[in-house]
Amino acid sequence: MLRIGVLGAARIAPAALVDPARSTSDVQVVAVAARDRDRAAAFAAKHGIPTFYDGYDKLIADPDIDAVYNPLPNGLHGRWTLSALDAGKHVLCEKPFTANADEAHVVADAAKASGLVVMEAFHYRYHPLFQRAVEIVRSGELGAISRIETTLCFPLPLFSDIRYNLGLAGGAQMDAGCYPVHMARSLAGSEPEVVSATAKLHKPGVDRAMKSHMVFGDVRATVTCSMWSTSLLKLTAKVFGSDGSMRIINPTSPQTGFHRMTVEVKGNKRVERFDKRPSYAYQLDAFAAAVRDSTPYPTTPEDAVANMAVIDAIY
Repeated sequence: MLRIGVLGAARIAPAALVDPARSTSDVQVVAVAARDRDRAAAFAAKHGIPTFYDGYDKLIADPDIDAVYNPLPNGLHGRWTLSALDAGKHVLCEKPFTANADEAHVVADAAKASGLVVMEAFHYRYHPLFQRAVEIVRSGELGAISRIETTLCFPLPLFSDIRYNLGLAGGAQMDAGCYPVHMARSLAGSEPEVVSATAKLHKPGVDRAMKSHMVFGDVRATVTCSMWSTSLLKLTAKVFGSDGSMRIINPTSPQTGFHRMTVEVKGNKRVERFDKRPSYAYQLDAFAAAVRDSTPYPTTPEDAVANMAVIDAIY
């Protein structure tokens, strides 16, 4: 049994961890911690978690916890992942991995030295839909790839939200844009050079939207993200090659029922469909397998360093 504790009573935790854990027999969410004791107690009672703590350090020190799920604000990811590693815990860390590439290097070095599993929680990367997308690109079916376009735009006009807090590493490129950057890198299978980037600012230092252009060798890529712009809701990944194209609607949606993959090659169009198991469940399977059997996984600390380096270059 892999026993996991949750740092923070975060809104994402039920869908990302608590619910998937209920569907597997070898993972159990055993504790939650929050800075406020009442909030931790309420979260534990609502989700059937047996233990709660009024402090992240108390949960990390619990010897009966094997791994920590870290969905804290972006600017706290690095600090508390390092604390968990110091205590001998494996870590499933929400994206973006850290506040910048320098901090990501520190965490990656600590993870390597510890021998523990540290996984960045790009859940979409573990779903068969995106695994199939990568397979199609690598197969050569689309011909020579010339262009990649990835987009994640959603409306968040609540400007008091922590995702607009510069001190907590907020901003559209950090919170939303880490996804399309990762998608472009995953599809290209290499690292880019950022050519240009244009931001729309909410306030100095905090972007509400960003569009960047980069090149992966001969492949041009456009990465677009926003938390508040004229593109209210747009979630897509597109790949264009000499023989055809692939388009995915909602590639980062946890539920496959909201996905759609269309492949068109030499005038022949097809739609590929996938089961409706949530991407978070596939991610938890991969995390447990990495801990239990040292099974390789794609969203490693080294991959996280590379993703943060692209985000730094965009800024």
